[in-house]
Amino acid sequence: MAAPQDVHVRICNQEIVKFDLEVKALIQDIRNCSGPLSALTELNTKVKEKIQQLRHRVQELEQLAKEQDKESEKQLLLQEVENHKKQMLSNQTSWRKANLTCKIAIDNLEKVELLQGGDPLRQRKTTKESLAQTSSAITESLMGISRMMSQQVQQSEEAMQTLVNSSRTILDANEEFKSMSGTIQLGRKLITKYNRRELTDKLLIFLALALFLATVLYIVKKRLFPFL
Repeated sequence: MAAPQDVHVRICNQEIVKFDLEVKALIQDIRNCSGPLSALTELNTKVKEKIQQLRHRVQELEQLAKEQDKESEKQLLLQEVENHKKQMLSNQTSWRKANLTCKIAIDNLEKVELLQGGDPLRQRKTTKESLAQTSSAITESLMGISRMMSQQVQQSEEAMQTLVNSSRTILDANEEFKSMSGTIQLGRKLITKYNRRELTDKLLIFLALALFLATVLYIVKKRLFPFL
């Protein structure tokens, strides 16, 4: 049975994929849009909402990654988060290009309508107003995209810093393990040396005891049996 946290991670990933596909579909709609300005504004509003939802899910996945007990699983999820952030940056770049494409299409359509006739003065005035509104909307959208990309870059830097800190922790633990291994090896050598020294001491004691007994026997022999 899967752990609740694993289920949460799976659901979060599924929602990220879903929102990402919806953002791509809306960007394609903007790319194909030829006006009017209200349609472009409505599509940009939907894209902003979906990107915001996508960002929240990516942040949620990042938090889940930091809560993992196993370092390997934590690093794997953080790498997935980094990939999702790169994909979000790519979507935002495509969004900006799609807005520019739509603006060109609207401009071309208005030029065609102007050439088709009608009151030139009125057409010119209408065209200028429409172009001003379109340019204002595009500028606002581009500024919004720029702000989002800046936030995304900052979040990517924070995620990278987290990875660096985790790597440093692993390296420190590895160095500590190497130090402990050296200490253990030194202790093993000292124990081996002590065992050898103990064996040598026992041998010397045995030889001294044998020499002492031999001396005692010699003295006893000379006292009791001087003629021998």
